[in-house]
This record gives sequence, structure tokens and C-alpha cells, in this order.
Amino acid sequence: MSVRPDSGTGTAAASNAVTRGGRTIAVASGKGGVGKTNIVANLAIALRRRGQRVIVVDADLGLANLDTLLGVNPRATLRHVLHGECPLRDVLVEGPAGIQIVPAASGFEELTQLTNAQRLLLLEQVDSLDGAFDVLLLDTGAGISSNVLFFAAAAHETMVVVTPEPTALTDAYALVKVLSTRYAEQRFAVVVNMARGEFEARRTFTHLSRVAERFLHVSLRWAGWVPFDAEVPEAVRRQRAVVELAPHAPVSRAFERLAQCVVDGPESVPPKGGLQFFFRRLLAEERA
Repeated sequence: MSVRPDSGTGTAAASNAVTRGGRTIAVASGKGGVGKTNIVANLAIALRRRGQRVIVVDADLGLANLDTLLGVNPRATLRHVLHGECPLRDVLVEGPAGIQIVPAASGFEELTQLTNAQRLLLLEQVDSLDGAFDVLLLDTGAGISSNVLFFAAAAHETMVVVTPEPTALTDAYALVKVLSTRYAEQRFAVVVNMARGEFEARRTFTHLSRVAERFLHVSLRWAGWVPFDAEVPEAVRRQRAVVELAPHAPVSRAFERLAQCVVDGPESVPPKGGLQFFFRRLLAEERA
């Protein structure tokens, strides 16, 4: 499956890329170790099975591992794009089930803090994929670094991955707090990962949701939950997505439900005015 960017050019085409080309979802977490990249990989494949054209961008620019997780060997990465060596479309590599992956490089410290020029270049390159996807997933890093906040603020919606651990809840709240107070973000979906059952998952979501609504006046949206399953570490060892390795396992069925939740809603996503427009707004806020 090849990706063919839309042939439209000009300012109007660039400024409307997010609203016309498809949904962009930044998948983030307050802390590492909550299974965020696993969520992204399996969700992408489950979405593809539902007929969605899916592009996954490994936006954890300093510690990228999406390609390793899925056993993909890219010839070029986002590092080459950011250095002006090639366009984004030349970095796209086909992954399992026909998803398209934009791999990033690991172990390069300079990528952990993008410059404003690199951010603008990246947004322009993403705009070039206008019309090539239905869902674009941004696998961000963990925490509240400037890169994470940038990708989350530029996306239509942020999907926050959390586990029932108290530290994961605390850090997830911190992420929502920064995005809502500094960038006026109001659209957050929550996925509870590695839960021992739906009751624990719902209780975890309810706790986070109540705190966010009380102190931040932000309503979180329940996206679903994924159980702890021994099939997951086995899939990681074999560099396979668990939905492919063990399609009938409880964890795989959970990913299928999560994908259906993404397909079903929200019914409408208010536009932000385009990635480049939003980038300029971020620059104005930073200067202020």
C-alpha cells in the first residue's frame, strides 16, 4: 500500500490539512512504562482492519522504538527529514496489515528538543500528506517535555494512556493540567492499560476524570481499557503486534473494541485552523 499525497498546493491546501485530511490523535502518557507504544501499534493495525488508512508517526524522537516493536527496518527516519535530507513521504515504510509508519531515530539527544524551525518543517511535511490518511497516530514520548506538548497541542485530540498505579494517575493528571492550562486543550480521551478487570479500569478513569473536572474544569472521555495479558510480552519478544500474534486473546479483543471506539466517535471534531496556523499561535504564546 503506497501513500500518495494530495496534489493540491497553495496556502489554502496547507492550512486545512488537519481538517480535510483526517483525524490526528496524539497518544501520550504522563510517565513511561504504561505501554503507550504497544497501544499505538495494536490500535493502528485494528483500525486498518476496519478500512481506515492509518499513518503512525513515531514522535518519541529521542527514544524511538516503534519500528523495533513491529520488526520494521527503515532506511531513513525523521532525523533525515529534520536535517533536510529527504521529504517525509520518502521515510514512510509499510508495516503490518498495511499501516504506514514514519520511524524516528533513537539515541540522538538533539532531537529531544526541536527548534522552532524544525517544528515548522515537520508541520509542513505532515501537511504534504493531506488526503493520504483517515487516522494519523502520533506516538509521543512520556511526560511533559516540549516535544510532547507540541505534538499533543497540534493534534485534534490527545489520547492519554494510564495504568491503575497511583504514580501513573498523578503524572497523567499533570499532563492534562499543562495541556489544558497552557494550551487551552479540552479534548482528551483516556485508555486504561494493564488493568486486572473492567471494574478496576473504570475506577481508575473515574478517579482521574473527577479530579480533572473539579480542578481543571476539563471533561475526559472514556475510550476503553486493555487488560494485562501475558501474550503482550511474548509479542514484544517476537517483534509482532499482539493482535496479529494472538488475535483471539482478551487483550486483542480489547484493542479491537478500542479501534471501534475511535472509528465511532467523537462524531465531529472542531477544527483548530490547520497545523501551521496553530504553530504560529504557539510561537506567539512563547514570545508572550
